[in-house]
Amino acid sequence: MFRPALAAALLFATPAAAQQLTADETAKVDTIVGDALKSSGVPSASVAIVRDGKIVFAKAYGDQGPGMKATSPAAKYQIASISKQFTAAAILLLEDEGKLSLDDKVSKWVPDITGADRITIRQLLSHTAGIQDYWPQDYDFAAMEKPVTPQEILDRWAKKPLDFEPGTAWQYSNTGYVVAGMIVEKASGMKLLDYLQKKILKPLGIDAMDQDYAIGTGFPQGNHRFALGPVRAARPAAHGWLWAAGELAMSATDLAKWDIARIDRKILSPEDWETQETSVLLNNGSDPHYGLGVSVGERAGDKIVEHGGEAVGFLSDNFVMPGRRFAVVALVNADFGGAQDAITGGITDLLNPVVQIPPPPSLDSARDYLARQVFDQLRGGGLDRSKLTDDANYYFTPQATADYQSSLGPLGDPVSFAARGKPRLRGGFVNRNYDITYADGRKLIAITYAEPGASGRFEQFLIQPRD
Repeated sequence: MFRPALAAALLFATPAAAQQLTADETAKVDTIVGDALKSSGVPSASVAIVRDGKIVFAKAYGDQGPGMKATSPAAKYQIASISKQFTAAAILLLEDEGKLSLDDKVSKWVPDITGADRITIRQLLSHTAGIQDYWPQDYDFAAMEKPVTPQEILDRWAKKPLDFEPGTAWQYSNTGYVVAGMIVEKASGMKLLDYLQKKILKPLGIDAMDQDYAIGTGFPQGNHRFALGPVRAARPAAHGWLWAAGELAMSATDLAKWDIARIDRKILSPEDWETQETSVLLNNGSDPHYGLGVSVGERAGDKIVEHGGEAVGFLSDNFVMPGRRFAVVALVNADFGGAQDAITGGITDLLNPVVQIPPPPSLDSARDYLARQVFDQLRGGGLDRSKLTDDANYYFTPQATADYQSSLGPLGDPVSFAARGKPRLRGGFVNRNYDITYADGRKLIAITYAEPGASGRFEQFLIQPRD
C-alpha cells in the first residue's frame, strides 16, 4: 500500500491562510458521506477536514443513537486504535524528560513477559516485538464480557511464546501497546490518561475521555450487523479491554486538533514527530511502513501518516498529509461496512485529486476454495462448524446464522468471489479478505482469519457491504 516517504522539506510549507471549502466542495463532501452511509448501512458519521493547517469543515450526519438529543459534531466517538499514536507520543515525551529510552529493554520496566530481555520499547510501538495480539478478531469474543486489567491481558497473552523473534517480522499487536501503557505509568508515576491529559490533550484544547465511559446518554450508540441483516445495537465490551491500545473517545474536531499539532510540529519536538513518522525497519532491512503508532507511506509523492481504529460498534480513520497541511477525520458508529475509509478516501481524492492505481491481487487457491465453501454454507444455512474455531462458533449464534442466511440467500450466486490483497499474519491467524460481486453491481467483502495451513479452521468469517 505504501511507498517511501516524501522529502522532509514539504513538511514545513506554511500557506498564509486556510482556504475554506467552496459551496460546491461542501456539497460534494455531503454526497461522499451520504453515499458511504447509504451503501454500507452505517447509521452515522462525524467528519472534520483540515486544509492549510486549519479546521475548515466539521459536520455530523445520520443517526447517532438514542443517547443523543440531536446529531452533533461535538459527539465523542470511540477512536480505538487511533489512540496508539497518543500512547506512543507519551513515550516520546518521557524520553525527552530523561525518564526512559526507546531502546530500553522491556525487562527494565515490565520484566515478567516472554522475551522482555530481548524486546525494546521501540519494537513494542512499531509492532515488531513478536508479542501475540490479544484481539485480532473483528468482533468481541467471550472473555470480553467481563472486565479485565492490563496485567490480566499480559498474563494471558504476553507470557505465551513469541510469534517471532523481535525485529524479524511485523505483526499488529494490541498486547504490545498494553505493555507500553504500563511503561508510561511506571516511568511517569501517573495514570496513563492523566499523563495524556496533562501533557497533550489539555494543552491542545482536546476534550477527550476514557472510551470505556463514552456510552449511554450523551454518546453515540455503537452498532453491529450480521452480514446484510438488520443494524443492531452493539453491547460494549467490559471495562479495560482497549486501554493503552485504544483508550480514547473524542469528537472528530478534537482529533483534527491533534492532526494540526502534527502538521505544525507542536507539543512534541520536530525530532519526535519525525521519529514517530519514520518506519521502523526489520532486521533484514525490509520496510513494514509503520512508525510508532502510525502507518506511514506516500500518495502521489506526498508523505502520508494514517491510522484506523475499531472498537465494539465503532470504526474510525485519521488521514494526514503533513506536507500538504491537510487532514481528514471520519468517525462512524458501526463496526461494519468500511464507510470511514470511503469517506476519508473520497474527500482526499476530492480535495487532492490524483489517479490511483490499485495493487494487483494475490491468491492462495486452497484457502480461497475453503472460503468460498463457507460463504456458500452461510448463505444456504448449512454451516459446517468443524471448519470453525471455538471463538468463531461462539460468534455464529442462531441469530447470527439466521441473519446471514436470510440476507445472503436471496442474492443468489455471485458473479465473482476473488481474493483481495495479500494474506497477512495477526494474532497467530492468517487474514485473507475477498471481494464478492453480484450481477446487479452489489459488492460485499468477506473478512476472514484462519489457523495457518491449507486446512486451518476459520477464527473469523464476516460478510459486510463494500463500496
